[in-house]
Amino acid sequence: MTPPPAADTPKAFSPPPASDEQWMRVALEQARSAAGLGEVPVGAVLTAGDELIATAGNSPIGLCDPTAHAEILVLRRAAGRIGNYRLTGTTLYVTLEPCLMCMGAMIHARVDRLVFGAFDPKTGAALSRYRVGSDGRLNHDIEITAGILEDECSALLRDFFRLRRDCGRSA
Repeated sequence: MTPPPAADTPKAFSPPPASDEQWMRVALEQARSAAGLGEVPVGAVLTAGDELIATAGNSPIGLCDPTAHAEILVLRRAAGRIGNYRLTGTTLYVTLEPCLMCMGAMIHARVDRLVFGAFDPKTGAALSRYRVGSDGRLNHDIEITAGILEDECSALLRDFFRLRRDCGRSA
């Protein structure tokens, strides 16, 4: 999928560092683990430079918590590990474009950079539906890199939902 035009967001499509694919593969592992637990397969990783700070997969069903998106969980784990709710100097990698809630949490945590794989045309709040964090309207901007391993990330979601639909039909 081609990203939407970003004329008003000059930081939105920076050239990705070589490590982006490496970290996105770790996020994909988290997404696969979430899928194995019956969760929507979204995985997230938070790094500071070359250091892995935290990982998480979607867990709203297992935790009975509608806020337990992979991004929220990785921010909570990282803040606990670092001992500070401000996560400056970090990059959050996630397999699916974040929703409004998750983008808001990243703003409050002061995450420097977001890297995501698959676009979410229905609820994506980084570029697809909204431009939270890169539209200059808030007190913190997030550098956004989109489409890293997009095909793999999209296929994981597509296959997960296809399997759920197919199982529903055969039941």
